[in-house]
Amino acid sequence: MAKKKTFEAALKELEDIVKKMESGDLTLENAVKKYESGMKQSKYCLDLLDKTEKKISMLTKDSLGNIKEEPFEEQ
Repeated sequence: MAKKKTFEAALKELEDIVKKMESGDLTLENAVKKYESGMKQSKYCLDLLDKTEKKISMLTKDSLGNIKEEPFEEQ
């Protein structure tokens, strides 16, 4: 079973891609490939943040003001 990439690892990869692209040392072809890879990393990070936000929003208060956790169903 493949291990899922952590948010931190994906963000680090995205930061590395940005540094390489900002260096100006890439050919146009390589810059486009890095851009495509960066967009994939960006989407992965945003998806993880979205899932995390949904999980956090599932923590709600009941009528007595007590925090309760409702199960989060991933789609």
